[in-house]
Amino acid sequence: MSLAFNYQVPTKEEAEKAAQSRRQLVALLGKGEDAELRLYDGDKELQVPIRAIHFLVEILDAMSQGEAISIVPINKELTTQEAANLLNVSRPYLVQLLEQGQLPYHKVGVRRKVLLKDLMDYKKKRDEESKQLLDELAAEAQNLDMGY
Repeated sequence: MSLAFNYQVPTKEEAEKAAQSRRQLVALLGKGEDAELRLYDGDKELQVPIRAIHFLVEILDAMSQGEAISIVPINKELTTQEAANLLNVSRPYLVQLLEQGQLPYHKVGVRRKVLLKDLMDYKKKRDEESKQLLDELAAEAQNLDMGY
């Protein structure tokens, strides 16, 4: 499964249906951990776990805003190019991160592979560090009365 995503942007009608479905689903969910979504098709019944219902709410929310959706397993192995694209960095920069041990990887033959989970953990850590630095800069600017 490649991350060269094959996707379709929802039509206006699909976005409207998604918005309506999302509102109804959220209203029915409540706050509990026990809920079931039952889909009926003739005499067949399908029960969906609560965790999947929460994902469905997120999917409907994105669709209602006209966004295309793609679901990727967390243990998906990414090429260095796919990982670089997701971090919005160059492939050589990503390889440098791998070689410095900042991001775990393994080799399949001669190719480096990165798990999506590891990439998302790295991104979260990087984003948290960036936010902390920005907060420190903002606090310093206020201490220096720079008008920010």
